[in-house]
Amino acid sequence: MRAIFGLVLIVGLGLAGFAVYMANNYISGFEAELARAKSAQTSTVELVEVAVANRALAYGETLTPKDARLVKFPVQALPEGVFSTAADLFPNPENPQQRRVVLRQIEKNEAILAVKITKPGEEAGLTSRLDRGMRAFAIEVDVASGVSGFLRPGDRVDVYWTGESRTGGPNDRREFTKLIESSVSLIAVDQSSTNETATASIARTVTVAATPNQVAALAQAQSTGRLSLSLVGAEDDTIAAAIEVDQRDLLGIIEEAPVERIEVKEQVCTIRTRRGAEVVEIPIPCTN
Repeated sequence: MRAIFGLVLIVGLGLAGFAVYMANNYISGFEAELARAKSAQTSTVELVEVAVANRALAYGETLTPKDARLVKFPVQALPEGVFSTAADLFPNPENPQQRRVVLRQIEKNEAILAVKITKPGEEAGLTSRLDRGMRAFAIEVDVASGVSGFLRPGDRVDVYWTGESRTGGPNDRREFTKLIESSVSLIAVDQSSTNETATASIARTVTVAATPNQVAALAQAQSTGRLSLSLVGAEDDTIAAAIEVDQRDLLGIIEEAPVERIEVKEQVCTIRTRRGAEVVEIPIPCTN
């Protein structure tokens, strides 16, 4: 009986020791993880407050203080044009004349950027989408010249002119196509300046942002020929070279060199005779 009691006691002490050993390992691991967490908190990157949207905002909506809130954002990853304080975003929230309007769609929890909203008191019209020195110019298009209705505000297009040169004589006139403007920005399609349309529609006019010199060139080209648009890829940063395609080169027509006419001078045959002291040439029919 004593032997059985001693055996049970030894087994119980062994199990207790094993339990204490496992508990020490668990506590040590937990303390190590806690130390690493504290170390990570002390070495985190610097954070600043940035205004983000409380809800999804569409083009044309008025931005109000309840539509935004401030959240922490890493300083090294700050996008350009953020607002760090409510006073910067809403200089005078009580004055309806100083409201801001959404220019581009903003998703919920997305940082509110200066390029996506108007300045205080500015309307969300085409004038707010024109940079300094740029002008708006409308181009007439159809299903063929307007890329089958797949154009959207914010896209970039190349503009080609097709017409006939009117210099020289009637035989010197030729029809050709030439690239006149490259990577021109679209700011409106018909009367819409937002790209939220889900389906393609055939536009009658597109409005581009161009410099005054480009506007003059486009106006002259539109009045003297046909304009066609070519859509540029969203990530395409190449610069198109000078392009000109002649109708004769396209069809492989080789112009024949003009035949040079040689004028044959009329041959005059004469004979010389002496009349006293004077020598006289008398014309006679040529025998050769």
